[in-house]
Amino acid sequence: MSTRQSWNTRAENPAEHAIVHAITLAAFDTPLEAGIVEALRTDPGWIDGLSLVAVDTTDTPIAHALLTRNHIGDTEALCLGPVSVLPRYQRSGAGSAVVRAALETAVAHGERFVTVLGHPEYYPRFGFTRASLHGIRMSVEVPDEALMAMALRPGDTLPSGVIRYAGPLEG
Repeated sequence: MSTRQSWNTRAENPAEHAIVHAITLAAFDTPLEAGIVEALRTDPGWIDGLSLVAVDTTDTPIAHALLTRNHIGDTEALCLGPVSVLPRYQRSGAGSAVVRAALETAVAHGERFVTVLGHPEYYPRFGFTRASLHGIRMSVEVPDEALMAMALRPGDTLPSGVIRYAGPLEG
């Protein structure tokens, strides 16, 4: 386990696809998430600049966060995930740094809403709340506490409706 530190973050560059793939494989128990990232790279849901990495002191990626296009009902939104951190850097703040950087970049791109299907103990620290409280749901059964959403701009109200993901996430 790494000690908590400050991490530099930036957009992933195309030469780092293999590194991001390796990070994602290492972070999860199955190759499913790594395959999703690869499939999303060629999907219309991909948005340049919204695949971010946290880097070590040699500028080598050690964590990754991805935002892709989805919809809540008919309203454009983003989907956060997968978020991956090399196991030796987990609990070091690298994951939080790259998630914060991704959300800040989304705001800079003019985006308004983000959804995530993830750990209910982790994502509320970034401002995510239970999606069902806002009338947001998926077309398949998922644990209610794991589906979360947030408005990126103060004062915006989350839309309600069924989430429609990019093609590789719908399967």
